[in-house]
Amino acid sequence: MAGLRAYLDHNASAPLLDAARQAMVAALDVAANPSSVHAEGRAARRIVEDARRDVAALVGAKPEHVIFTSGATEAAATLLTPDWRMGRSVLRMSRLYVSSADHPCILGGGRFAADRVAHIGVDAQGVADLGALAQALSAHDMAGGVPLVAVHAANNETGVIQPLAAIAALVKAAGGVLVVDAVQAVGRIPLDMSGAYGDFLILSSHKIGGPKGVGAIVGNSDVMMPAPLISGGGQEKGHRAGTENLPGIAGFGAAARKALTALSEIEIVRGLRDRFEQSIRTLAPDAEIHGANADRIANTSFFSVPGLKAETAQIAFDLAGIALSAGSACSSGKVGPSHVLQAMGHVDGLGALRVSIGPQTADAELDLFSDALAKLLARSRVTKAA
Repeated sequence: MAGLRAYLDHNASAPLLDAARQAMVAALDVAANPSSVHAEGRAARRIVEDARRDVAALVGAKPEHVIFTSGATEAAATLLTPDWRMGRSVLRMSRLYVSSADHPCILGGGRFAADRVAHIGVDAQGVADLGALAQALSAHDMAGGVPLVAVHAANNETGVIQPLAAIAALVKAAGGVLVVDAVQAVGRIPLDMSGAYGDFLILSSHKIGGPKGVGAIVGNSDVMMPAPLISGGGQEKGHRAGTENLPGIAGFGAAARKALTALSEIEIVRGLRDRFEQSIRTLAPDAEIHGANADRIANTSFFSVPGLKAETAQIAFDLAGIALSAGSACSSGKVGPSHVLQAMGHVDGLGALRVSIGPQTADAELDLFSDALAKLLARSRVTKAA
């Protein structure tokens, strides 16, 4: 296996799809601004609107309810604000409720003051505490404004899927608004905006094989909308100013088309994940796969081995030709335990390793992972014995 590298970090960024690359290259040849009214501008506009339809189709939404952004972080910062409008009327969101295991761009609270953000705990498997959410919403003072709830559909570290229908029912009963971070879920589980589980979705292109630097807000309607984060021109119906990233949006659209068809390959991916999880259990019977007893997206495994420090192991895997993560890529370079593990009640401080794959993952890559894990564990045992 000399020279082979295994890329097992799809949750950080999936490999760029050929279809997305081709769409981007074609868009680069369209020099015009999509807002221009001449023939060249109209050609650019068609690229944007075609991609808008493709992204909408991926989640069962209407194209006119898709707003393109520079990525999921911008989408979250746009949606997580106290200042909204319902048609021409002002709508105030007085408090934000987030899961303690959410992605940092949600946990940060967006444009809410820190004292207006409430954290809802999760159980040992990483599933949101519905009782705590129900209690928090029942205590919410509607006189001050509407409750805004933001939760991930699937955790970026563990892959654990949240009970969105149950969460949505609680939020609706409380008269609130629900924002769903679907970044890790889209293309891996079916999502349909016509279902009663959320008012807005947050999407990211590069998690589904599109280019980096483009994402989307997808709503159930465009009647209720947050105050714009970026103001200026009238692009995206005034909800997000700035000339559209034409090549990025074109690539996002192409990736969305592929992601819709790739849902049929999920069981293949699940089989690959089950295979490498079995190798983990065989090589390290005392290993813990976090969230294994909950519903998870098929491509993700987050595991700890007693005595094995995740950050040190990640470096060893990289030297062995394997790219994987020690938690969220958005937290790389930061020393400290995973906030997701802390929320789940794990306090050993050793962290965990995340393996995340896709339909393109080859058997040889998983073999390389198993060989590297075996060698790493052998070295660790020798060190302990000495």
